Amino acid sequence: MVDEELLVEARALLDLCRAKKLTLATAESCTGGLVAATLTEIPGSSDVVERGFVTYSNAAKTAMLGVPADVIARFGAVSRETAEAMAQGALAHSPADLAVSITGIAGPGGGSLGKPVGLVHFAAAARGGALMHYESRYGDIGRAQVRQVSVKQALDMLSALAQAQPTR
Repeated sequence: MVDEELLVEARALLDLCRAKKLTLATAESCTGGLVAATLTEIPGSSDVVERGFVTYSNAAKTAMLGVPADVIARFGAVSRETAEAMAQGALAHSPADLAVSITGIAGPGGGSLGKPVGLVHFAAAARGGALMHYESRYGDIGRAQVRQVSVKQALDMLSALAQAQPTR
C-alpha cells in the first residue's frame, strides 16, 4: 500500500507535469521501484510516467543507465557521482523530460563508518541540462522508513525541477 500523503504529492506532481507537458523517468536502487509505483498508483499516470529503471546492482546501473563502471569503482554505488550519472542515464535511455535517481543504504546491514545505514543520494535531471543533487543521512530508522522518506524526497525534487521548467 502507498501512503496517502505520498499519493497526494504524486497526484500534484502528475498534474504539474501534465500542465507543462513534461514526462518523467525514474532510476531507482534502494527504493526498488517505489517512486514509479507511487506515481503509477494514480489512474491516468501513463501520460506522464514514461518509464522506470530498477537498477539494484552495480552491473544494472552500468548496463541499463550507462553509469561508468569507473565512477562506481571510484566513488561507490552510494555517492553523488553515481546518483547524478543515474539520473542523466535515465534521460539518455528514454525520451522523458525529467528524471530522478535514488541510491542509498536502506539497511539493516550494508553500512560502514563512511557510508552508514540511512545514507541516500538523490539526483534529478532535466533534458535541458538542469541537474540537482541532495544527500540525506536519515540514520538507522528502519528499512521501510528509509525507503518511504526517500520516495517523498524524490517526489519533492521532481516537483521542484518541474516547476522550474518552461511549459512546452
